[in-house]
Amino acid sequence: MNTVRHYHLKFLTVLDIIVITVILIEGVNLMLNKAYLEITNVCNLSCTFCHKTKRKPRLLTADEFEHLASKLKGKIKYLYFHLMGEPTLHPDLPKFISTAKSMGFLPIITTNGTLLGKIRDNILSDPPHKISISLHAPSANKAFADSSYLDNCIDFAHKASNTGCYIAYRLWNIGTEEEKENRPILDKLHEEFPGEWTDVRNKNGKKLADRIYLEFAEHFDWPDMNADECKKDADMFCYGLRDQIGILCDGTVVPCCLDAEGVIALGNLFESDLDQIISSPRAKAIYDSFSNRRAAEELCRKCGYAKRFSK
Repeated sequence: MNTVRHYHLKFLTVLDIIVITVILIEGVNLMLNKAYLEITNVCNLSCTFCHKTKRKPRLLTADEFEHLASKLKGKIKYLYFHLMGEPTLHPDLPKFISTAKSMGFLPIITTNGTLLGKIRDNILSDPPHKISISLHAPSANKAFADSSYLDNCIDFAHKASNTGCYIAYRLWNIGTEEEKENRPILDKLHEEFPGEWTDVRNKNGKKLADRIYLEFAEHFDWPDMNADECKKDADMFCYGLRDQIGILCDGTVVPCCLDAEGVIALGNLFESDLDQIISSPRAKAIYDSFSNRRAAEELCRKCGYAKRFSK
C-alpha cells in the first residue's frame, strides 16, 4: 500500500514498527508480495475440494496479459498464474512466463499436475520460478488415481529442478478423510526421493531433494456467501491487500486469492491503475479492519481460511 494506515500499537510487531518508520522517514512505496493473475478460469477437472466458479469461461489473450502485467510491474514480486482454473490449459502459458520474467516478476504456477507430461518441454524451455503441484487423494478426482499421474509429476520435478525451477508438491488435505489416502503417495515419493527429508524452516513441509519440496496443510473451507458467518466482532485476520491481491481474468481486482466469484470487486485493472484501486475507500476499510483484527466484508466473515489466523 502507498499510504500508512492507522495502526493500533498493541497489534504491532517490531517488524511493523520498522517498516512504518522507514515509510515515514524515507517515503518508501511498499510493494505487495504476491498477485494472483488468473490467466483462465477454465479447468480440466472438477474436484471435490475445489470451490469452482460460476463466472463465464474466459482465457486472457496475450495482449491482455501483457497489459495487466504492465500495470503490476514494479509493484509485485511473485506473479501467480492462478486464482481459479488450470493454468496449464492455456496455450500461451510459455509466452506468459517469458513475458513475466522480462518484466522482472518471479512467475509461479499452481497446477493439478495432470497435463505436465504433455507441456513439459514447452514450459521448461524457459521455466518459471516455481511450480506448485497439488497432489490429492484419488477420491477427490479419478484423474489422481491414474497410474501414470504421480509418475508424470515425479518425472517433471526431476527435469524442472535441473533447469533451476523450484517444485512444491502439495498435500493440503490434513484433517480430512482423504488424509488416509496420502500413504501410497508418500511411499512413492520416498521411493523416488530416498534419504532423509529435511524440515523446511518456518514451514510445515519437507525438502525432498535440491529444489524439490513437499508441503502439508490442513483442509480449509472456501469463503462462500452461503456459508455460516462469524460475528462482526470475531477475532479475524487476513493478508489480503497487505501481502497479496487477486486479479480475475476479466480484470476484476479482489483482495485475495480465495474470492472465486469476485464478490469483493475493488475495481478493474483494465480500466484503472493498481494504486487507485487499492487506495479506494472499500479497500482501505478492509485493510484497516484487519489491522484491528476485524473483518469488514461479509465474505471475509464466511472464510474458513481466515479463521486460521484468529487468536
